[in-house]
Amino acid sequence: MTVLRARAPGKVNLCLFVGEPREDGLHPLVSVVQALSLADELTLTPAPPGASEDEVVCPGIDGPNLAARALALYREATGWGAPPQRLAIEKRIPVAAGMGGGSSDAAAALRLAAHAAGTPDDPRAAALAPRLGADVASLLRPGRVLMTGAGEHVAPLAPPPPLGLLVLPVDAELSTPAVYAEADRLGLVRGHVELAQLEALVRAGTWAPQNDLQDAARSLCPAIDAALAAARDAGADQALVSGSGPTVVGLFGGAEGPARAAAAAGAGGWPRAVAAEPVDAAWAAVRG
Repeated sequence: MTVLRARAPGKVNLCLFVGEPREDGLHPLVSVVQALSLADELTLTPAPPGASEDEVVCPGIDGPNLAARALALYREATGWGAPPQRLAIEKRIPVAAGMGGGSSDAAAALRLAAHAAGTPDDPRAAALAPRLGADVASLLRPGRVLMTGAGEHVAPLAPPPPLGLLVLPVDAELSTPAVYAEADRLGLVRGHVELAQLEALVRAGTWAPQNDLQDAARSLCPAIDAALAAARDAGADQALVSGSGPTVVGLFGGAEGPARAAAAAGAGGWPRAVAAEPVDAAWAAVRG
């Protein structure tokens, strides 16, 4: 029996600038997305005898799963005719937390399907990723990337300097559409000219960590404020909301950054706090 495995890294938007909605209703973005060592684990095997279609097993997660949609879309687009498969997902990334867990699972499912189909570097997977969600394309080949458009344009960036992250899950869930709507209501989004100027700065490497959705997430989930304060109290150089929240990350830079983040997580000052580090595509590669 063929068994394939892949990690699905969580992500943090180290900067996230949000523009006014386009004609299609989507918000244009300029974001530096960094994949993290906090990751789900996916395993693809043939489905049990008698199965008539692919199945996704993800304990503790109810309802439709984006990874199942990824498998179906890959079959539809490529004609991959393998017998039904079982995709098992071991969740470690907080759910509905702004860390791209569902999107990364979908990206990993595309990687696994392409590998199982005998085309590990199938360019069709990259073409399909944006159809699954704004974050999927940025996590198809995890690393540090520049994400623009509504998530469909992704360009690799140079590997990051040493960086440790303290991940502080907040005991709440936030709907991404609701956070964007709140950002619109609060007037937090940027005009097209300003967004283009910020993109030029990011491409030049002259950006600082910032999240345009942070105040919208805080408005909808006041518990975020305590997590931001906890990250700062733990010694983080900077603290910000991850994506649309509610998870908060503390950033620890410099050669000792990863060790400082690990020490802060081990101090036990915040429930479920974990340390993470940047990862690249090789770390998340499909393996037999």
